[in-house]
Amino acid sequence: MAPDITTAAVNATVEQTKFDGGKGRAFVTFLAGNGDYIKGVVGLAKGLRKTKTIYPLVVAILPDVPEEHRKILVSQGCIVKEIVPVYPPPNQTQFAMAYYVINYSKLRIFEFVEYSKMIYLDGDIQVFENIDHLFDLPDDYFYGVMDCFCEKTWSHTPQYKIGYCQQCPDKVQWPSDFGPKPPLYFNAGMFVFHPHAATYHDLLEKVKISKPTPFAEQDFLNMYFKDKYKPIPNVYNLVLAMLWRHPENVELDKVQVVHYCAAGSKPWRYTGEEQNMEREDIKMLVKKWKEIYEDETLDYNNNVRVERFTAALLEAGGIKSMLTPSAA
Repeated sequence: MAPDITTAAVNATVEQTKFDGGKGRAFVTFLAGNGDYIKGVVGLAKGLRKTKTIYPLVVAILPDVPEEHRKILVSQGCIVKEIVPVYPPPNQTQFAMAYYVINYSKLRIFEFVEYSKMIYLDGDIQVFENIDHLFDLPDDYFYGVMDCFCEKTWSHTPQYKIGYCQQCPDKVQWPSDFGPKPPLYFNAGMFVFHPHAATYHDLLEKVKISKPTPFAEQDFLNMYFKDKYKPIPNVYNLVLAMLWRHPENVELDKVQVVHYCAAGSKPWRYTGEEQNMEREDIKMLVKKWKEIYEDETLDYNNNVRVERFTAALLEAGGIKSMLTPSAA
């Protein structure tokens, strides 16, 4: 059963948050190559800053990320950490979708043991509400949002073929002659985890002997953490296909994190021409992302200048209000 996230947030004391100051906890994302995903990460950094999170954004980058993009990340207040790529054995990678293979490198984030807890977010995700309370979820579990099996990308699975989906498990029952029902399966675009040296080394050893499957590291992480996985509500990782596959499970006005992973949905490339992209709810979510990305007041340097100016006024007794904690 999923933990009560609201209760976890209430139980976190203000004194503890102030004392910690963000140390030991961080958001983390992943970036590879010299493509336009840099825009997604910049948008994510600005979105987190808008929510007034007290925690930093770490960006795990591969060596092929150009210097120009690294400077942009630093200018947006990100902590940039270069990692070594992780590849499965060459004779096995044909079993995974080619464009997902590089995502095995995300396993390196489990080595970031200078942090006690992290929230991983893909670069095509935007955070619209403060989710710092997720760091206060009980330890010893791996948290993520359950995925949907209804899109054609799942056509290789028995779930898709029989129409079974964990988002509506009573609609199509799992056939008894198919064996045990599949374990709960999370979307790996967002998850809450503990970096740990032993876990990190075990992950790298197991990936060497595990045959890659179509969803690459997502399938692998689901296999590895199946006994520790705890589902959290889809407001923390709204996969856009949920809007047309399971609208009864979506309360759009309560969604805090949006995952722009449907074909044609990347806000920085959006044309509205692809299937489902003409929907008004999609247009609204893309517009919300663009407003954050284009808002210069959310740039890290602008925020630092404003806070230094405000601090100077406070010191001089010019204003009485307290500073809002910086996202940096």
